[in-house]
Amino acid sequence: MAAAMGEAIRTAPEVSEALAAGAPVVALESTLIAHGLPRGRNLEVARELEAVVRRAGAVPATIAVVDGVARVGVDGAALEALALGDGIAKAAVRDLAPVMARGESAATTVASTSHLAALAGIRVFATGGLGGVHREARESWDESADLTTLAATGITIVCAGVKSILDVGATLERLETLGVCVLGYGSDRFPGFYLADSGFVAPWRVDSPEEVAAVMRVQARIGLEQRAIVVANPLPEDEQVDPELHDRVLADALAAAAAEGVSGGATTPFLLARFHRDTGGATLEANVALVRRNAELAARIATAAAA
Repeated sequence: MAAAMGEAIRTAPEVSEALAAGAPVVALESTLIAHGLPRGRNLEVARELEAVVRRAGAVPATIAVVDGVARVGVDGAALEALALGDGIAKAAVRDLAPVMARGESAATTVASTSHLAALAGIRVFATGGLGGVHREARESWDESADLTTLAATGITIVCAGVKSILDVGATLERLETLGVCVLGYGSDRFPGFYLADSGFVAPWRVDSPEEVAAVMRVQARIGLEQRAIVVANPLPEDEQVDPELHDRVLADALAAAAAEGVSGGATTPFLLARFHRDTGGATLEANVALVRRNAELAARIATAAAA
């Protein structure tokens, strides 16, 4: 129970210095590292994402819980342990306190990364795709904690929309109800993670990091600084997963999940594993491509916001 008595959150010196100087900082989540990519490739991508942020002029802050301490900016050893270690938990907001009180290590989700980043004073966060309302939510009430966290967290999150295995329309409706601003970047369409177009219209369109920064400033001025801004950054069509292949694999994966009784928190990992297998790795490559693009755009937005 050492964490409960001592240090709870540790910000890396480089990140602290950048924040104190008003320099651009971009938060990066760790669930992608620990649970979202194959071992070996995950460490390679984690290092690459930090390098992408640096090349675009910002300081990266990968966030995770390490030995009971929430780390805002992890060092190389901690990054390697997250990627290659065994028994790394997955901590949503509700899990942070128990994990930390026990002195354990965990990767942080979109929701918990957003919370810790905002607590540290970081305003921009890059991830892959948002969680949302599940397709069977009418029966299961399964909805990601990402949504309610974004309704109460002052962060600008750059993502590739909502994971296409979810109910995208219902998720957009929930974001509207929760008062979360959603911007389509360079497109009038809302992206669907592996797909450039989810089939839904983006509520608003922006075409530059400066436009996003302007929205951030106005939102703060009108008392909405405790609500998130979602910047939905689509993959180019030539980098997306083939839509026909995507739809076929999704239908097969949903049928398999129903036949095997997969439900609740096990649904998303099951469906994503089927996607990686049945698309011959195409979804894995799309995942890496989109998170790389999001990291670069987030750094450009953070730089514009700091100007």
